[in-house]
Amino acid sequence: MQKSIERIAGDSEGVSYEFPVFRFGGTDKAASSAYLQAALHAGELPGVVSIDALMPMLEKAEAEGRIKGNITIVPQANPIGRAQYHFGEHQGRFHLGTRTNFNRGFPLLAAPDVELLPDTTLGTADQRLKSRLLQLSIGHDIVLDLHCDDEGLAYLYVHTSLWPAMADCAAAMGVDAVVLWDEDTDGTFEGASITPYLKVPAEVARFDRRVATTVEYRGILDVDGALAGADAEGLYRLLVARGVVLDQALSTSGSFAGLVAPLENIDMMPAPRAGAVLYKVKPGDRVAKGALLATIVHAPGEAGGRTQVFAPQAGIILTRRSRRIIRAGEDLLKLVGDSKSADARSGTLED
Repeated sequence: MQKSIERIAGDSEGVSYEFPVFRFGGTDKAASSAYLQAALHAGELPGVVSIDALMPMLEKAEAEGRIKGNITIVPQANPIGRAQYHFGEHQGRFHLGTRTNFNRGFPLLAAPDVELLPDTTLGTADQRLKSRLLQLSIGHDIVLDLHCDDEGLAYLYVHTSLWPAMADCAAAMGVDAVVLWDEDTDGTFEGASITPYLKVPAEVARFDRRVATTVEYRGILDVDGALAGADAEGLYRLLVARGVVLDQALSTSGSFAGLVAPLENIDMMPAPRAGAVLYKVKPGDRVAKGALLATIVHAPGEAGGRTQVFAPQAGIILTRRSRRIIRAGEDLLKLVGDSKSADARSGTLED
């Protein structure tokens, strides 16, 4: 294993950011290669601790000569966001300088070629970071971007061109659900990882061996040793299943039995009033149309001071907010409906 340090110039003199990159060299040039990164939203840590648990497994495989394909790992992909605090509260989702989401604005290239990346010399620090992360990942057959939600099930975002070919990955990782999407206009890292291959001939794209996904590892508070170990085992199984790592003692057979639904089936349920949220449901619950999802206490102690929110259709609760204070118009939860949402959103679901 080799470790290197990447440095990103800041937006003022004397300021720079750095993050480590770990590389395992494969012994078979024909084997699939993999790129894993975590904490692009710097406060989302379940992926960070899962990589921490994965590394000894890869080091053991390397020592035994079982690393077949090249592996690049960035355990903490956002040093800019890691350093952002506002009045003691960590702010790792948006770059405070540009007010841009760290997982938006990645260049959607016309081909998987690092030479097409824009020159960010005169750009902002977050643009330089995004360009460098994409440069590190381009050319890998497998690209995993590890995130988490507020409170939720473990699930994947997968482009429709990669499904059901990626069902083995979902099964190996042990996730609960897969959300399928087909257009990215906002420039997410996942979108930037798959879009170039949609524009080249099929023999170049090789969708039969390509993996690109955003992994949502449950909720932001699910930073736990046992969960990290289980997630690391899932990542390891995926690498074995796709031939990046050789492990004849590990069974990777099995089909994915979780929920699979298109993105347009998701109801986000904007809050009709501001106040305190009393949830009636939790992630994983199946609800019927008209079921009570939450009550918002907007005028405590007053007659009519509560507003109830009901399910617009039957489906599964995928996520809910970790905070219990809500503003009017903020999304309460993700309900994966059995049918298309009446308020279906295209592209990314959240800012």
